[in-house]
Amino acid sequence: MLEELAGAARGLAAGAAPRAFLGLAGAPGAGKSALARYLVAEVRAAYGADAAAYLPMDGFHLSNAQLDRLGRRGRKGAPDTFDVWGYLALLRRLHAAEDAPVYAPDFDRTLDEPVAARQVVAPGARLVVTEGNYLADDAPLWREVRGLLTEVWYVEAPDAVREERLVARQLAGGRDPESARAWVAGSDRANGELVKASRANCARVVRVDHDPRLG
Repeated sequence: MLEELAGAARGLAAGAAPRAFLGLAGAPGAGKSALARYLVAEVRAAYGADAAAYLPMDGFHLSNAQLDRLGRRGRKGAPDTFDVWGYLALLRRLHAAEDAPVYAPDFDRTLDEPVAARQVVAPGARLVVTEGNYLADDAPLWREVRGLLTEVWYVEAPDAVREERLVARQLAGGRDPESARAWVAGSDRANGELVKASRANCARVVRVDHDPRLG
């Protein structure tokens, strides 16, 4: 399966004019970021170090300070806790194919905050792989995001597997076991149910079992 997906990503990069955009949608914990990084590495191996770039939508999380101001920190990861306008603006800028590097934010799970300019899209990038929960969503702004993507794939995993990963993620971020499970049950689970409704909007459904190449 991974080889097939890598071949599809290389095909998108080969046919890009000037570049293609692959979106990976899916519920929290499905494996989107691991797959995105794998695909970027495969395209780089085929076409060169600057041929592909990783653009995580999570870099557009609102900061904890803004979520506190809005009273939404307890639902972090819901659609309205992202700077969708900022994400759209960056995608549009990347479509313009500027002759200069374009820097993009990432999300630091240790800090639990977005971090500016951690990712870079080189001028020669043929493929941008972006991943996030709501890339296939039908809400107005997210629909505009989908319109800027060459293809959108839906990455899925069994709920029990996803939630086990999500609890481990919260533990690694410093939560104790009880609060980690409470967070997953109270926020990640609800966000996942929202995301599942967008599955039908995707060109391909991807279900990759654990593979060492995904880390």
